[in-house]
Amino acid sequence: MKKIEFQVRRSVEQIEESTDFAPKFDADGLLPCITSDARTGEVLMLGWMNAEALRLTIETGEAHYFSRARQVLWHKGATSGLVQKVTEARIDDDQDALWLQVDVAGSGASCHVGYRSCFYRAVPTAKDAGQPLKFLEDQKAFDPSAVYGDAPNPTQI
Repeated sequence: MKKIEFQVRRSVEQIEESTDFAPKFDADGLLPCITSDARTGEVLMLGWMNAEALRLTIETGEAHYFSRARQVLWHKGATSGLVQKVTEARIDDDQDALWLQVDVAGSGASCHVGYRSCFYRAVPTAKDAGQPLKFLEDQKAFDPSAVYGDAPNPTQI
C-alpha cells in the first residue's frame, strides 16, 4: 500500500490551481467530509477526518472518520458491516473540505440511527418555519440495537 503524504501549503495559487494535495485541517486538526451515494447522489452523512483518517481513506479505498464525540478514529462499517467503498474523492477549492462518493455494503445505510442517510429529516422553512421536523425516510434500513447493542450513543447527546 502506498503511503500518502500531504503537500505543505505555500501559496493561494498552489492550493487553488495546482495538482498538489495540501488539505487544510482546522484548529482541532479536522477536515469536514460530505459523503454521498455514488449511484444516486444522495447525501448520506457529514463526518470529520483527521490526517490519519484521510490517509487511511485514500490508502485503503474505504471511508475512515474521526469521532469528535468519542475522540477516536473509526473505520465506517467495521461494526455494522456497512463499509463505505470510495468511488471518488474530491477536495474543494481551498482544500478545507472533502466530498466522498461511496458504494455502501449491505443495506446501503450509513446512519448509526438505522436510516439510509443521516439527513433523514427536513427542517421546515419559509411559510412552514417553526413546524416540527419532517421525516423523509419512512422506515429504518436496519435495527441499530441489533447491530450496536443498547448502549447510548454519545453522538446523540
